[in-house]
Amino acid sequence: MRIESSVTSLSWIPSEAISGMMRLPFDIGPVHYDDPPPDRIANIPELAGSGAVRFINDLRAWIEVENGSIVSHGHSGRGWIGRTKLGFGSRLLLFPAIPMPDIQPQPQPDRKAVRFTQTSGGRPPLPLPRKLNRPPFVQIIPPVVWTTLALTINADGSSSHEVLGASPFPRHWIYDASGKLANKVATTDFSSWSGDIFGARTPWGKEDSPAFVTQVESELERELSQRIMRGGAKPQFRKLAKDEILVKQGDAGQELFLLLDGVLSVEVDGKPIAEVGPGAILGERALLETGTRTATLRALTAVRVAVASPDQVSAEALAEVAGGHRREENV
Repeated sequence: MRIESSVTSLSWIPSEAISGMMRLPFDIGPVHYDDPPPDRIANIPELAGSGAVRFINDLRAWIEVENGSIVSHGHSGRGWIGRTKLGFGSRLLLFPAIPMPDIQPQPQPDRKAVRFTQTSGGRPPLPLPRKLNRPPFVQIIPPVVWTTLALTINADGSSSHEVLGASPFPRHWIYDASGKLANKVATTDFSSWSGDIFGARTPWGKEDSPAFVTQVESELERELSQRIMRGGAKPQFRKLAKDEILVKQGDAGQELFLLLDGVLSVEVDGKPIAEVGPGAILGERALLETGTRTATLRALTAVRVAVASPDQVSAEALAEVAGGHRREENV
């Protein structure tokens, strides 16, 4: 019996992911941010050629099982290079990125499971002149984008996936074997990526970069995040360093937050009860209930949030979001 499974990452550049002078080509052209990828994916070649994402790591594998034991196995996936949109207005051209060779270490199987790994990625198609944090101190060739994924397929037909590493930039979304969005790499760091990710500090050198992975938010939260970021009124943005507090339990509050980057710990009565990652809508219960914060939100990593006004989201939508956020009741 043949059993197949997969895990796929999409790498894309969200709005507001770049700061300082380096964001100028994104703000006025010819370079462009990406729209969020879909909640489900199906046609990988079509997606790669559309210009919607930068890189795709599509780890696919199979095993053959006889009498309950694995007798054969193999890789069947690959990396896909996306296309970058360049131009002004409606006059956009698509330029293919520069691929790096896929890295597929030989799996180490036993009779009941096989674990496959795959690193895929490449370089953006445009030069990126910049200062570096180490010799040669100036570089024109752009840094490498990648993810390193692992997939374990069991003889009983079940499978599981992991994100073993990823470049610090851009955003990486992870999809399960059914093509459904399952996880997100929670942090992006353009500064460290542009200044330090080259040479030995890539999987094609000697090093991978660890990935802080979180579960995905609800589909409603993803819809509301688009409304907040692109619904007319431009939100304010706030940055927090690790261990800083966004809001404190018991304080009054009338602000609504969209977590753009990083991980926040949700703490009730001094105890951590959950961790939330990019895309989460936060602070809605204070608006709907007593006007005071029901939890403390503490940064576990560097964090960026968008601060929205309550009138940007309907009370009905906020109530539905709040219904899934009573985390203290599910501890």
